Amino acid sequence: MPEIEIETVSVPGEGDDVEHLGEADYAELDEASAESFKVAYSGQDFDVEGLVRRLDRGDMLVPQFGHADVHIETAGFQRNFVWTKPQMDKFIESLLLGYPIPGILLIRQQDNRYLILDGQQRLRTLQRFYQGQHQDRSFTLKNVSNEFQGLSYATLSDSQRRAIDNTYIQATIINSDGSLGSQEAVYQIFERLNSGGTQLTAHEIRVALYAGPLIDQIHRLNHNQDWRRVYGDPSPRLRDQELVLRIMALYLQGDSYIRPLKRFLNDFAGTNRHASDPNIAAASDLFERAALLVRQGPGSDAMRRRSRQLNVAQTEALFVGLMEELTKRDLSINKVSAAVDILKADESLDQSMTTGTSTEDAVTSRLDGARAAFGAV
Repeated sequence: MPEIEIETVSVPGEGDDVEHLGEADYAELDEASAESFKVAYSGQDFDVEGLVRRLDRGDMLVPQFGHADVHIETAGFQRNFVWTKPQMDKFIESLLLGYPIPGILLIRQQDNRYLILDGQQRLRTLQRFYQGQHQDRSFTLKNVSNEFQGLSYATLSDSQRRAIDNTYIQATIINSDGSLGSQEAVYQIFERLNSGGTQLTAHEIRVALYAGPLIDQIHRLNHNQDWRRVYGDPSPRLRDQELVLRIMALYLQGDSYIRPLKRFLNDFAGTNRHASDPNIAAASDLFERAALLVRQGPGSDAMRRRSRQLNVAQTEALFVGLMEELTKRDLSINKVSAAVDILKADESLDQSMTTGTSTEDAVTSRLDGARAAFGAV
């Protein structure tokens, strides 16, 4: 996959790609990190009844890829994580017949809970079968042989119940010590497992693996009304949320940026996972002030460059430059609009805004260009 990264997103309402990744997404996923990390792992067998019990208690967690955001609860996005009912039925039938079951992959977190990296569909199916409910309906077996037709967990015979309860599923358990290297190793493992009909973006994986107060804060900023007015409709694939994270990370740590972008953002998310640094709160306030000024002034056109599509690099530079300037002085709406005109008219920045945008030189060039534009008004 070439390194060229097209930094635009579709105009909301103009056929946003819900299920498939674009060229920039694949380029980001394919770009190799300069470092590799090793992990310690071990094997352990869990009985099915014990797995369901852990799921019910919250001791075993299914990653959340959209921060429980109602805006991404689309059929296309969910299809990668939830089996169809026939698939679920056949899996339960396999257990009843004593067929071999594939293993699962777990991350042992610092609080000793397990995060499920591989095996979500199987474990969710077991949990729902034991609960007797799936999509607000009674979970009874239908797509199975006559012997098991119409059975639920509650109506299994004692022998059938034991057959499921006592089935062992092999788990590979990876230990995470919470360090950046350990977290990046987990990210890279998940990235290698990332395939299927609805492949995850780099940020969707990040949201799942770095969940915590920082992701909560980014989620909140992404729902700021001024930001929503200039960005447009929420992105089903969290591209808007990733852009907010990019702005925050480059504002706070842009001077230390080193590609690949996904590793830079992972490190920022890992280091600031608990959002305990007061600079996070200060940057959040500046982001909201900047969003208000952009909405009141140049509007959404400020986030476009040579086309009607939102330009990620342009938006990133605009917000970082404006946030930095707001730490020095207050700006009127007219001055913000004037700075945007200067930034958009600077043809020397076109390349850093459109191709190869994740290189160190491109990031430095466009951020310096935005600083110069705001310094000139």
